[in-house]
Amino acid sequence: MSGRQDSTASTVSAAVAPASLAAWLAHLESLHPKGVAGIELGLERVLLVKEALGQQLHCPLITVAGTNGKGSTCAYLEAIYTFAGYRVGCYSSPHLLSYNERVRIDGRPVSDALLCAAFSKVEAARKACAEVALTYFEFGTLAALEVFAAQEVEVLILEVGLGGRLDAVNVYPPDCAVVTSIALDHTEWLGSTREAIGFEKAGIFRAGKPALCADPDPPASLIAQALAVGADLQLLGRDFGYFGDQTQWTFWGRGGLRRGGLANPGLRGRCQLRNACAALAAVESLKLRLPLSMSAVRRGLIELDLPGRFQVLPGRPAIVLDVAHNPQAVGELADNLAGMGFFARTLAVVGMLADKDLAGSLAPLAGKVDHWLLANLDVPRGASAAALAAVVTASGLGGEIECLPSPAQAFARSAKLAGENDRIAVFGSFYTVAAVMRSLQNGH
Repeated sequence: MSGRQDSTASTVSAAVAPASLAAWLAHLESLHPKGVAGIELGLERVLLVKEALGQQLHCPLITVAGTNGKGSTCAYLEAIYTFAGYRVGCYSSPHLLSYNERVRIDGRPVSDALLCAAFSKVEAARKACAEVALTYFEFGTLAALEVFAAQEVEVLILEVGLGGRLDAVNVYPPDCAVVTSIALDHTEWLGSTREAIGFEKAGIFRAGKPALCADPDPPASLIAQALAVGADLQLLGRDFGYFGDQTQWTFWGRGGLRRGGLANPGLRGRCQLRNACAALAAVESLKLRLPLSMSAVRRGLIELDLPGRFQVLPGRPAIVLDVAHNPQAVGELADNLAGMGFFARTLAVVGMLADKDLAGSLAPLAGKVDHWLLANLDVPRGASAAALAAVVTASGLGGEIECLPSPAQAFARSAKLAGENDRIAVFGSFYTVAAVMRSLQNGH
């Protein structure tokens, strides 16, 4: 998948490597002044180290950006191509329980050993570049590409971390670029309007390459940027789309293309049909280079499990885990909760980052939560339970309010309060969902 310069190998051998993946991750956190939460957009640092590594792509690459839905779209693509028999590399973030989740081959997280070997190579190249201060995400992105090169993947799927134009993955030119949705999030870095954010996300488009947008109302800035770079812009509703009912659906594309009789996606939620449609549009755009059967498409759409995306756990009370953390995503969560049927009460376990739109994110659940269990999020940029409580009160969202020290304690409290005909919705941040997942794994 990539080549590298011979000089890098000798530098690598001289590097002193941390002894474990945990030690490597601690090292990554220490490299940048802002630590693991450090966000510093720009391609100069990554390009410098990428060149030192001699990385070159030798397989088709699909890059996926979007405010919401990009993780699900990547997962559909990963599953479809895996079932088609290709060796598939997929890089996504953030992770829930282990860093290895970010770097997958054929749907499975790679080993600590593969990651450590890749980290060693990136560190050697970084030192050769005057020890440039890579961010945690930048270092991880470069290492993921080293893993995929060593494992000779045949299809590569990269999920943008933040924005698109200045995100680390954008140093790798995609053969197909997908933007799933454009909404207000990360406004401190991307701008305070959909037009500004649309421009940033359209930065992954390339001249002459398919540029897909699955947002039903794309900003003019995204369309203008696609035209400016000469990308093959394909819009939902104009160049591709879907229709169907509760049992099956049909994908349609250019030239009268129809792919009918598709089962509804395995991932729950009304937005998943749009994400699946985006994935199929990408598959169709690359079918000459990556041919596959409809059997692989059908299996990839339904035989898929992506934790934390409107994940409904078996048993009673019902427990829903969702990493929704911005107004658009929580709005979709509210719609999905409404479609679940009757429950006596809804309890919400919430922990969020302070730089999110707290009021806008909680607003879609006005009058729909009977009991709020609000948690401190003891991570960089984490919001306090008191800050969340102030928002719930000031916005008149209704329901009882309790503040708890952590998501795990908030969930434990919700489990004591909930009856078998109630449901517990856990959302607000990857950190919140991950903490509750660990609690469940430990039997709490």
